[in-house]
Amino acid sequence: MQTIIAETSRYTRLLDMHIQVVGTLIYLRFEFSTGDASGHNMTTLAADRLLDWILIRFPHLKYVSISGNFCTDKKVSAVNGILGRGKYVVAEVTISADICRRILKTTPEKVVQLNIKKNLLGNILAGGIRTANAHFANILLGFYLATGQDAANIIEGSQGIVYAEVKKDALYFSVTLPNVIVGTVGNGKTSGFVQENLRALGCLEPREIGMNARRLAIIAACAVLCGELSLIAAQTNPGELIRSHLKLERRNT
Repeated sequence: MQTIIAETSRYTRLLDMHIQVVGTLIYLRFEFSTGDASGHNMTTLAADRLLDWILIRFPHLKYVSISGNFCTDKKVSAVNGILGRGKYVVAEVTISADICRRILKTTPEKVVQLNIKKNLLGNILAGGIRTANAHFANILLGFYLATGQDAANIIEGSQGIVYAEVKKDALYFSVTLPNVIVGTVGNGKTSGFVQENLRALGCLEPREIGMNARRLAIIAACAVLCGELSLIAAQTNPGELIRSHLKLERRNT
């Protein structure tokens, strides 16, 4: 099978295959490594060739569609949160109580309690699927547009979890993003604007294949962490969020 895949791209590698059976239907989910590319077209082409290869060996089967939505591309799903899609990234930080008070205008205890009541319980009430965050999508959209990614992938990218706890007298705060779909080469990465941004982020360096994309995914997660921490800290103080919006968005001209 790897030989078949190698004929489609020198960077694509098959890592695993997941199968679901419904009656007479077989749903296949291929897991590929795609180097520094996000890999949308690479994986589609490789999957197409693999299906042809399977049909030659099992001629009683029929090729229905290249995508049966088990992928699951640009849709919220449980399977993406479980198996991951793209890069699975955790970003974390520990902040002293003093910095929480001086910079974030809050306390570790308030952040932890709000995360439980807003992100965890609130998302349960809303019926969220494997997600408990304040606004991952806001940060990811800006990041994806600035670095030439497929912006529609913020749909699955916005699935993720914020975790917070008090450790001694400090705040431990983390974000987990199981579906960060980014690349540093390929479609959308050749414009001067995108190249300048990728270079500034240190993601166009001569590294082992795949490491620039990994670096970009880590930076994306760190940006999300900063956005989540800022918003949650603000919301521990009633009225602060809307005061900030009014001040920044309704300036007299």
